[in-house]
Parts: sequence; structure tokens; C-alpha cells
Amino acid sequence: DDSKTNLIVNYLPQNMTQEEFRSLFGSIGEIESCKLVRDKITGQSLGYGFVNYIDPKDAEKAINTLNGLRLQTKTIKVSYARPSSASIRDANLYVSGLPKTMTQKELEQLFSQYGRIITSRILVDQVTGVSRGVGFIRFDKRIEAEEAIKGLNGQKPSGATEPITVKFANNPSQKTSQALLSQLYQSPNRRYPGPLHHQAQRFRFSPITIDGMTSLVGMNIPGHTGTGWCIFVYNLSPDSDESVLWQLFGPFGAVNNVKVIRDFNTNKCKGFGFVTMTNYDEAAMAIASLNGYRLGDRVLQVSFKTNKTHK
Repeated sequence: DDSKTNLIVNYLPQNMTQEEFRSLFGSIGEIESCKLVRDKITGQSLGYGFVNYIDPKDAEKAINTLNGLRLQTKTIKVSYARPSSASIRDANLYVSGLPKTMTQKELEQLFSQYGRIITSRILVDQVTGVSRGVGFIRFDKRIEAEEAIKGLNGQKPSGATEPITVKFANNPSQKTSQALLSQLYQSPNRRYPGPLHHQAQRFRFSPITIDGMTSLVGMNIPGHTGTGWCIFVYNLSPDSDESVLWQLFGPFGAVNNVKVIRDFNTNKCKGFGFVTMTNYDEAAMAIASLNGYRLGDRVLQVSFKTNKTHK
């Protein structure tokens, strides 16, 4: 049973090699196989990999020993690899038209009949704290999410006057973000002088250099602030709130903070916001994947904040 021996490892440093990956995990116990996942086109590490141990006890020990380990600027995450990604991918549902009185617990009770819920949330108005009648439910498996759509979309939950809408949340899928990235790093006029094209393999865990500049500290690089990389997000709808930004950028890595700029009088979003991310390569990945991403009926513009944009 592979599920007890097969691990997925996330947030690996960009320049870690297959050999270093194997020796780190091989120090725990005998490995049946391990693979650092690379972009098929550029050969760049995608920052994650899989390790399959022979003995389930070693897999458990690897999680206990190596999960949360700091490598360079990263904190790696080690967990059991869930069943093949197709069966679990995109199991996130967007639910709208919920009664304003419905709590997160009641939302989970409504959906739990269809499968195991991993996370759930209800979006609330930042000012009044009242539910906006919109929520998200992430199931363990896609098939459970499909069943929930069949069972609940267009139905009226008890106590509701209106039917609810249940559909797949439109996450930027991995495939498109990887295709975008390989385009980004292949195209001759790349805008981001990212660390990804440096052959850092020769140096063991070298500090990332950006086009020959070894230190980021105090450099006047657009978007770099003391706490991370500031990203400018434009063309948000008037009812966007901070949770939208957390949901969009969270999957790409460590987000320090998010801010939606609001109109002083109406308290509606003025169409833009900022997101600060800790790591350059995660920020670049988020920009590459989300710039041009369609959110509702709007196409987002996402870039590193330059020093002359709206303060």
C-alpha cells in the first residue's frame, strides 16, 4: 500500500539537486524511489518532489523529522502523497446565495453528507462582519465535490428562501501556471530577472543571485520591501475584499499580508490591491500565473509594485 510509504515534499529550494534531495531523505531510511519534479521544457526544479520509502515506519519518521525543516529561505513541507492528483485536483467548490444567517458549521453540515471536507469558509463583510452569502468548500476528492454539485446546486437548504448555487471554484490550474511559467522563462524579453535561470547547481545551496547581484538587501529593486516582495493587483471588482487576495495568492507560497484599497465614502474596492509575499520565486510564480487570470468577468493585471504606482 503506497499510501503509507509515499511522501510529497513541497517548498524545496529552487537550486536543490536530485542528489541532494535523495541524500536528505535517504538519511532517514531506505528509499525505494525518489523524484525531484522539473519543468518538462526548461528543466527547472518546480520546488517539489516525491519520496517512496520501503518501510512505512521510515516514511512516518521522515514526516516527523523533516517536516518544517529550514533550507535556505524555505521551510519544507513533508506529508503523505495523496492518491493520484487527478482524483483530488480541483475539488474546491464555490457556493453562493447562502442565507446570511448560515454559519460555517452549518455550511459544513450541509455538505458533509457528500464526503470528507478538508477546509471551508464563509466570506464576511470586513466592516459589518455579516456573511456575504458566499462560501468555499474543499473536499478530499473531486468525485465528492461533483456529487455535492449534483445534490445541492439549485436546491434550497432548510431556512433558505432562495436556491443556492454550487460550482467548481475556478482555481488557476497547475497546468496553465506551468505552461505560463515555461513561456515566461523561455521568452527572450523576460521582464523578471529571476533566480531561475542561474545554474546554481555548481554551488551547494548558493544564495540566489539576481543577474549577478549577490545581495538583495537594500537594493532598489522594484517591489522589494523590507518584509518581502510587494505585488500590485489591478482590475478587482468593487466588492472584492482581502479574502479574495488571500485565496488567489495563498496557493503559491508564503503571503505576509494583503490589502484592498477602498473608496473612503462607499467603502467599495477601488479596483486594486497589494499582496506582499516573502519569497521572490513564489511571488514571480504567482505573477506569472495570475496576470491575465479571469476572475468573474474581469481580467486581472498583476505585477511587481514599482515605486511610482499608486501609494
